Amino acid sequence: MRRINVALGERSYPIVIGSGILEGIAGLCAEAGFPVRSPLLIVSDSAVAPLYLSELEERLKAGGYTVVSHIIPAGEASKSLTVYEEVMTTAISAGLDRSSAVLALGGGVVGDLAGFVAATYMRGIGFMQIPTTILAHDSSVGGKVAVNHPLAKNMIGAFYQPKMVVYDLNTLLSLPPRQVRSGLAEVIKHGLILDRDFAYWCREHAAELLALDPEALGYALERGCAIKADVVGEDEREHGLRAILNLGHTIGHAVEAVGGYGTFLHGEAISIGMAGSALLAAKLGRSRSLYEETVSLLSSLELPTRLPAEYGEEEIIEAMMHDKKFKEGRITFIVPDEIGAVSIVNGVEESAVREVIRQLKEEGSPW
Repeated sequence: MRRINVALGERSYPIVIGSGILEGIAGLCAEAGFPVRSPLLIVSDSAVAPLYLSELEERLKAGGYTVVSHIIPAGEASKSLTVYEEVMTTAISAGLDRSSAVLALGGGVVGDLAGFVAATYMRGIGFMQIPTTILAHDSSVGGKVAVNHPLAKNMIGAFYQPKMVVYDLNTLLSLPPRQVRSGLAEVIKHGLILDRDFAYWCREHAAELLALDPEALGYALERGCAIKADVVGEDEREHGLRAILNLGHTIGHAVEAVGGYGTFLHGEAISIGMAGSALLAAKLGRSRSLYEETVSLLSSLELPTRLPAEYGEEEIIEAMMHDKKFKEGRITFIVPDEIGAVSIVNGVEESAVREVIRQLKEEGSPW
């Protein structure tokens, strides 16, 4: 079992990573401070629940807990105020109290939604992340919880830290290949922003990662979580340093929105966004070879680095205008300086962004 601490003073919590550790979930809930006298709410989705929910419920009940579950439809569309209200209704009907906790069993959508429920139910109750995707190694750490608005992703949310993150590697074995690739985009992102050696390690071990080799995957997730934990520990509420974790997200979120949150998976869109950030870096004076090397690293994990030709420039710009980083006709970008180092660049002109979008479409197929 691997343990990483997210150091946030009284809000500090562990990330626990290992194979088969959900067998001890009742003990982990006790360690997290969840009393058996208060009901627990498990939020999962229609893809994950049939695989792992029954066993999780049984192990918690065997440990003395009262458990109620709410299953949401799988997919980004469930990060909505409508589904949020439905989960809240389940929590109220089940009699959750101030000592209760919400357990998020699933990927990033489940974690974001369940975390927002925990943050707002009775003004905040306990929360545990139980990620079942590689992608969620990023979203489950750091306390960003939210739902989407039709005009913008993650516009309605909060900073709300879990009490613990429990990462059972066995739950990743059921992931389809496309979900594996999408998750690895956020893994290599951590190397691109802060750890050059790790970025190149990901390329060297791409075959093992894509095949879900437990040793390679365990190390990659531990390193990725550790990098994020360090950044969050320095800047919990994104007043400065934490913004570097948004590499690729400015364009990526717009790509997701234009596609109706269904064409590209999150990691795929972020991969395109990271390629776009490297293109922008070249326009701001960095070497063109940085873009080429970024594309090489992303491509080694079979990730897209191009925009489909049918994606309209105006649509993407319009989606960016609703981004939280957009202000007075300019936008903040995270721009690579080299592999493993980035800068926060404020006030990027819209004309430069348009040029990047055009080039992302002109340079070839997205796959």
